[in-house]
Amino acid sequence: MELIVLLGLILTFMLSATAAGYLALRPRHATARRLRELPSPQAIDEISAPAAPVANDPEILRSIRKKAFKAPLSMADASAAQKTLFHAGYRSGTALATYNLWRIVTLAGLPALFWIGTLHVPLAPLHRFLGIVLLAFAGLILPKLVLRALARRRQHRLRLSLPDALDLLVICVEAGMGLNQAIVKVSEELERTHPEISQELKLVNLEIRAGRTRGEALRNLGERTGVDDIISLAAMLIQTDKFGTSIARSLRVHSDSLRTERIQRAEEAAAKTTIKLIFPLLFCIFPALLTVILGPAFLNLAQIFSNTLQNTK
Repeated sequence: MELIVLLGLILTFMLSATAAGYLALRPRHATARRLRELPSPQAIDEISAPAAPVANDPEILRSIRKKAFKAPLSMADASAAQKTLFHAGYRSGTALATYNLWRIVTLAGLPALFWIGTLHVPLAPLHRFLGIVLLAFAGLILPKLVLRALARRRQHRLRLSLPDALDLLVICVEAGMGLNQAIVKVSEELERTHPEISQELKLVNLEIRAGRTRGEALRNLGERTGVDDIISLAAMLIQTDKFGTSIARSLRVHSDSLRTERIQRAEEAAAKTTIKLIFPLLFCIFPALLTVILGPAFLNLAQIFSNTLQNTK
């Protein structure tokens, strides 16, 4: 009976928190509302009079309607959890509610499982209370640690794929393409090899087609990924666009500086390996070597000392 009551309370609390989170965190942005109110492509085809460029292209409309909630509409008002979700690649309208739901589940589920599992185990009340508190704290922290690990892993993949994207961008711009066309072409070429950077560049193109300026779209790209190299690239492109300098020359200079930074990071990582190897050598390898090398000698010494003591007696 106690188990049924406990499970009912946990389920009621989880459902209430999920409903409250959905009502509080559902998107209210004006851009999202306007994108939802856009007519369908079939209705656009029936319009004979020319309209805006976005409304005349059903393919653009379909892409925008499909990915409207995948692109963050405003990063300035986003919370720390929302930014971490964006960095990890979770941009749907229910991502934050799902994340909070997982935190509630782990917060309430781990102590509940511990309490149920130790019902027939003789434990002191203080020990049981400490176990419940520690598991509740672990359930609160664990989803955050997992999300940060996923964000760092995705940022590492983006950082590794950036040089290839930058080289292709330089080639496309030097071949005579505009920056917007070059971004589209690079996103198509890297769709199989580097899907993360390809998705980010596609979102930049969609934001520009939806009416954002190129500077805002590039600034959102840097804030959306959270990678320092991409943020510096976006700032360089914004400054180039503002001052009217050569995009191809700026991209080539930035590519060279990025390669230099990668070499310096590799040298720094190589220099840190000697310090990082101290702990496994000291605690894992040296004890085994001492046991293998000095073990027989200690056994022989122990046998000699035991024989000497027996002879003296």
